[in-house]
Amino acid sequence: MDIFKRLFALNGKTALVTGGAGGIGTMISSALVEAGCHVMIASRKGEDCERAAAELNRIAEKTASGGSATGFAGNVANEDGVKALVGEVKARTDRLHILFNNAGTSWGAPLADFPYPAWSRVLDLNVTGLFELTRQLLPLLEKAATADDPARVVNLGSVMGTAVMGDGAYSYSASKAAVHHLTRILAKELAHRHITFNAFAPGPFPSKMTAHATATEAKRDVVSKSVPIGRVGVPDDIAAATLYLCGPGGAYVTGAILPIDGGTHVMSGPDLFGEAAEL
Repeated sequence: MDIFKRLFALNGKTALVTGGAGGIGTMISSALVEAGCHVMIASRKGEDCERAAAELNRIAEKTASGGSATGFAGNVANEDGVKALVGEVKARTDRLHILFNNAGTSWGAPLADFPYPAWSRVLDLNVTGLFELTRQLLPLLEKAATADDPARVVNLGSVMGTAVMGDGAYSYSASKAAVHHLTRILAKELAHRHITFNAFAPGPFPSKMTAHATATEAKRDVVSKSVPIGRVGVPDDIAAATLYLCGPGGAYVTGAILPIDGGTHVMSGPDLFGEAAEL
């Protein structure tokens, strides 16, 4: 077996990706399917999930990856939605090797106008729903897990949960900081059950959520000027991180918040003394 298959192949594995029909969720789902995984894609709009799954199945057939996808509706923004989604998953599999808690929402407004409902709406989905879905799926994850090949849970955080940035998205940034900390807590508490917990902390990627700033080449060029590496993210950036954390090569990694942001998280403002020192 070559090193790439040994470290990154996912043949025979089963995954659930919430919010998997668009944006970063599609990037994750595509990577998993191309690595041989069977992927369940769930989001509020079941038709979108079905279309995304059909496209991924066409790619899998063309590449002979051995992977496949199925799509259906699932809403993790409230307790009833979580219960229904868990039922859909259990109807399709008795074990789950990979869970991607990717579904999320945001709300932006000036500080003076930031509305009270923007907190419950964002935290209910980004934090509470993520936690409750994970909690209810633990038996399926544990059934798939072994000491040498743990089950994997990957949560979608954000550079905005790591770096001090608001951009008017106060509840979103706070929710992603909570996701990062919750990821570490669960990594500690469930390591003995052979389940790893890690999180992505992406910077700017084109998606529906970031369309206001990434929908056109001109907008992406402006955003890129603020990224140390000088560009916004592309699907392969997410794909590589997905296969690392979910493949055999990532079995010894837990509690990590993986920055996929072109260096944005290490920015701390202008150099204090550099320009003056040159005078």
